[in-house]
Amino acid sequence: MKKKYAQVYQFKIALKGIKPPIWRRIQVPETYTFWDLHVAIQDAMGWDDYHLHGFELANPLTGLKQKIGITDEVFDRGFLPGWRQKIADYFSMANQSASYDYDFGDDWEHKIQLEKILPRDKGVMYPICIKGKRACPPEDCGGIWGYAELLEIIANPNHEEYEGMLRWLGGEFDPEHFDIKEVSFDDPDKRLKMAFG
Repeated sequence: MKKKYAQVYQFKIALKGIKPPIWRRIQVPETYTFWDLHVAIQDAMGWDDYHLHGFELANPLTGLKQKIGITDEVFDRGFLPGWRQKIADYFSMANQSASYDYDFGDDWEHKIQLEKILPRDKGVMYPICIKGKRACPPEDCGGIWGYAELLEIIANPNHEEYEGMLRWLGGEFDPEHFDIKEVSFDDPDKRLKMAFG
């Protein structure tokens, strides 16, 4: 059974280190945990969610940096489990910013900004993506440096790696493409069960 809620949190998620910027604007229920927010970010950005992730933001009770997410023994960095931490306990208009790191190998760093806390629109199914720009980089392309190299290769049909890169990309890739109608959100509870049984 879904929890009742009266408000939604509007976040802007922007990938760091890439220009022109790649970003999404989403609205999620105030009842969301950090796991739920992670799933919404994955779906809005276009990631495949098969790597570890972590959030870092100020804990409003202590003022100290808090790490929240999912890790393993190799990357155990003192993270609190995301499914036990509510976004409403951390985010407020006085505590608006967080970082979100996805794939500790490629190290995709995102800036998370709480823009508004709004009344829930009764006619809307949340979460929703209301705006965004540019395609998400492909998984496992080597982070921002590997992505820059990928773009350089596919922009030059005479490059020796052009054909191989296109095959790896599934035949095509348009870095400028983003269509809000193509964004669909998965059920975070279902994703959690799949991840942990």
